[in-house]
Amino acid sequence: MKKIFITLLVVLGSFAVEAQELQWETDINKAIKVSNKTKKPMLLFFTGSDWCGWCIRLQKEVLKTPEFTKWATKNVVLVELDFPRGKQQSDVIKNQNNGLQQIFGIQGFPTVWFATAKEKDGKPSYTGIGNTGYVAGGPTAWLAVADGILKNK
Repeated sequence: MKKIFITLLVVLGSFAVEAQELQWETDINKAIKVSNKTKKPMLLFFTGSDWCGWCIRLQKEVLKTPEFTKWATKNVVLVELDFPRGKQQSDVIKNQNNGLQQIFGIQGFPTVWFATAKEKDGKPSYTGIGNTGYVAGGPTAWLAVADGILKNK
């Protein structure tokens, strides 16, 4: 009976681990607080989630994989800065995302910036660590690039 119970716990536990979803912040101020508290840099994912083919491909091939989930949980605070064409967004989120697009000089999607932020005169002051976009080769190749960038922090 004990063996059956232990086996059942192990099987159920493995489903719980696989079912874990990453927490993607959309509020930069909240993300900054988490980043500063955890001492992890932010991963700022500039995307056009409902129209950008390369963004959708990056999501599918990397950002929604178990390898990325494991890596991200240990290394970064995730922030999605979306510029959709068909989805509705609040004016607050639109203004925030447009402001960050200007601050980081985003000219194409997807762009992923790694950054930290401190509050200065009541406003965030960002320090960019480095950036990347879509990298062919799946999660292993993309994570190698990300690890290289984070070595500079």
